[in-house]
Amino acid sequence: MGTTTSGGGRHRRRIRIALPVVAAGVATAVAGTLFMSSAEAAETPPSPAHSGPSAKELQKRLASAVAGDDLPGQTAKTSLSASPATTVDPKIIGGTTTTITTAPWMAQLWYGDDRGTATTSDDIGFFCGGAVIAPTKILTAAHCVKGYNWHANGVIVTGATQLATDTDLYGGTATGVWRQWNHPSYSAATIDNDIAVLTLPNPVRATPIRMTTAADTASYKAGTNAKVYGWGRTTSTTQDISTTLKTATLPIQSDTTCTNFYGADFAKGHMVCAGTPASGSDEGTTSACNGDSGGPLVVNGRIVGVVSWGVKDCVESGAYSVFSKVSTYVGTVYPRVDDTNLNGDNYADVWVRNAADKTGYERDSKGTSLGARQSWGNWSGFNVVLQTDLDRDGYQDLLVRRASDGDVFWKHYVPSSGTWATKLIGDNWKTRLSIVAPGDVTGDHLPDLVSVDSGGALWIYPGKGNGSFATRLKAGVGWNSFNFVRGHGDFNGDGLADLVARKKTGGAVYLYKGRGNGTFAAGLKVATWSNTTYNAFAAVGDVNGDGKADLLARTPAGTLYLYRGNGSTGNVIFSAGLSLGTTFKQYDIFA
Repeated sequence: MGTTTSGGGRHRRRIRIALPVVAAGVATAVAGTLFMSSAEAAETPPSPAHSGPSAKELQKRLASAVAGDDLPGQTAKTSLSASPATTVDPKIIGGTTTTITTAPWMAQLWYGDDRGTATTSDDIGFFCGGAVIAPTKILTAAHCVKGYNWHANGVIVTGATQLATDTDLYGGTATGVWRQWNHPSYSAATIDNDIAVLTLPNPVRATPIRMTTAADTASYKAGTNAKVYGWGRTTSTTQDISTTLKTATLPIQSDTTCTNFYGADFAKGHMVCAGTPASGSDEGTTSACNGDSGGPLVVNGRIVGVVSWGVKDCVESGAYSVFSKVSTYVGTVYPRVDDTNLNGDNYADVWVRNAADKTGYERDSKGTSLGARQSWGNWSGFNVVLQTDLDRDGYQDLLVRRASDGDVFWKHYVPSSGTWATKLIGDNWKTRLSIVAPGDVTGDHLPDLVSVDSGGALWIYPGKGNGSFATRLKAGVGWNSFNFVRGHGDFNGDGLADLVARKKTGGAVYLYKGRGNGTFAAGLKVATWSNTTYNAFAAVGDVNGDGKADLLARTPAGTLYLYRGNGSTGNVIFSAGLSLGTTFKQYDIFA
């Protein structure tokens, strides 16, 4: 967006319309978790095995990306239903210069793959935008991610107004990518479900921006002014992208307006379009364009859209910029932000303890099954173990309660020292009936802690993002009528953390939908499971990687079932139970 000065932008891209999409797939991001015997380090988790690339490697990737001339996720679709002469083209023309101070969450996504050959003819290099939504999480478009190996070839630059070069970050910070996720139903042909998340190996200092909520309709009202940010093309006549961060104000358009121009290519509910009708040339046009792909559309300080697609060269008369509608996808993205991922493959993993010898084991999810168990040594001193990430650093933490006195500790990995630190966060919680790490229930995008005391009061401990908590909030009474309270993530697809609880009498199971303000809606009955049906439960997040929180339930005989969340807003929130094995009677803790 904006106009270029004489000579064009610094990064001149050679025009190449066709792009063979690389079928590289997602490489395994990290090595397996280290094994430990109980004799080696009782009560000490194994050290996470993921780390970022060297500065030299990042510079090499950046050089390949800067020299590249490719378009991310070039679709094979050649025309739009309503405009046969145009071409769908993942994409700011018009607008003004801004700074990273006004948009500290903006990220530059550089992809540079030299293919390991002596020639440059097969190199792949491109640029996308993105937004920091948590210290290690970048929200972007699926067409920037799907089919590419970001772990092996990606560079993320944050904290810079100027576009990076292969020799200068202009005050920004470069990091690699640990793992990648794109919406499982993303279609390259229709550019539908065009949303993705990149996880970084270490937190960045950039201030995160929040996504909007699933219930947000006001932000999408026609005429609402939204702001788009990016370093994309500044003119329809060259492939130059901007050397300076730019922004433009685009009015939201109605679904009817978008459909009238784009026809069936505009997927109502999944997409939103914005801007005034393009004029047919740079003059009079304000639009997102190539290079802005994956960047945010912002209303009232929250992301409501992700730059997805538009017409070729961005200025065809009557055209609008099209964005992925974040309110639709916030529930799917949430498990990527607050995950329980021990081995880095985007599936929430399970931690169990053998009742006889108190050995803890990691069981990595494979989507519909669990991998072989990996020993964590002896954990005899505890009666509660929970997975969480209180400091949002991308490394899984543990909350543990000591059996002898009820003290609750936060165990978290410290990358700088390569060791685990332990901090007391709850004194004498021996009589607490339940302790839960559900994620963010207060709406500040920081993970919280929930507990039920012996009197049945439900307490929320608002997390500060550093392992400490603000003054607790009372969120309900009568919770001592339940014999289990669990939660990790969003069970009904609205992007807000929920709780699930079972009545002691009768076995009725209720969903308590989080409202994102420290309160919960009235319980909604979702199942009846007596103690003779299931006698142990765990909520660890998204076990099968589909973007929905799941529940684990064990029969008294020892069969462990995965109840996959389906994102329903009704009372059937889980698909049919899927057996994960029959040998789980031996375990007394599921985390």
